[in-house]
Amino acid sequence: MADIVIDHVTKRFANFTAVDDIAMSFADGEVACLLGPSGCGKTTLMRMLSGLETPTSGRILFGGRDVTRLPPRKRNVGMVFQYPVMYPTLSVRENIALPMVYDRQVSTAERERRVEEVLDVLDIRPLADAFIENLSAGNRQKVAVGRAVARQSEIVLFDEPTTNVEVNAKLHLIRAFKLVAQRLKQTIVYVTHDQTEAMTLADRIALMQAGRILQYDRPQVLYNEPTSEFGGWFLGNPGMNFVPAEVAGGKITSPILAAPLPAPAGLKAGGKTTIGIRPEQVRMVAGPQDGSVAATLTEQAIGIAGRYLTKARIGHTVLKVNTESRPPAPLGGTVHLIAPRERVMLFCDGQRVTA
Repeated sequence: MADIVIDHVTKRFANFTAVDDIAMSFADGEVACLLGPSGCGKTTLMRMLSGLETPTSGRILFGGRDVTRLPPRKRNVGMVFQYPVMYPTLSVRENIALPMVYDRQVSTAERERRVEEVLDVLDIRPLADAFIENLSAGNRQKVAVGRAVARQSEIVLFDEPTTNVEVNAKLHLIRAFKLVAQRLKQTIVYVTHDQTEAMTLADRIALMQAGRILQYDRPQVLYNEPTSEFGGWFLGNPGMNFVPAEVAGGKITSPILAAPLPAPAGLKAGGKTTIGIRPEQVRMVAGPQDGSVAATLTEQAIGIAGRYLTKARIGHTVLKVNTESRPPAPLGGTVHLIAPRERVMLFCDGQRVTA
């Protein structure tokens, strides 16, 4: 296994900067996810890790070895793509074994042992003698994963492997990826735009926007402690509420706050200030309580796992609220919202401000 160091890597295509001076590292044996919307640079960064693209500037190191200019075949990297390349005239077992056939360092007995191991780990032993053309898209991806990890490369790269898999098969595939990562302990970098995949699979998530890493940390830290408005919005279903705030006389006021908050010393004067809070952290009650603000219920729907996704308006401000119980008023009625101070986050010009 090997760690990955990305040393101030930039990639430009003519006048467009796809990856902008990224400096970070992925730990040996960890599963790291590159997460972000389409066009944020995650696939370009993955292609540079694999050797399919060369950085405009900066270095990439695997286990301390500079691989920046090395072709893919000299990097000891396994890859799984959106569209796996398979050999239809070979069986599942033969497809998994193929990369090891010409590796003189892998004996026939060892090759067979590795194939048997991945057949069990990925739960595809009943398909071992089936031909690829007879498999579903999800099972083809399992074979692609098995082929990549059976080589026992130091690093395995996944480029959005579930994008073209139907929903039920996708869940099975994600579980298989998780089991592979736990059992084989290879260093894995996984590219996805799906936050559920990232939150499920990753030891750490690198959140990307416009070619930069905005935050790199454990999934629960990214969710609970976003360092940017983008992070608060992108993670969550639905994402974080952002409510306008005003700063004056050392105090912060906002429609969601029943009383002003003290302004932290780090707050930039003259910047655009907002209050952030996640929908499930907003409390909705029937009548006035300490810290509550009156609001009008404007929208209601059943959400994930039977929770209620609602919207309530305070003046011109609309908030999303995610509750376990039915709202205490009909549409158009008055409810009271409480934003607990310990849950409120402050942002200035899109960046988190702490005391």
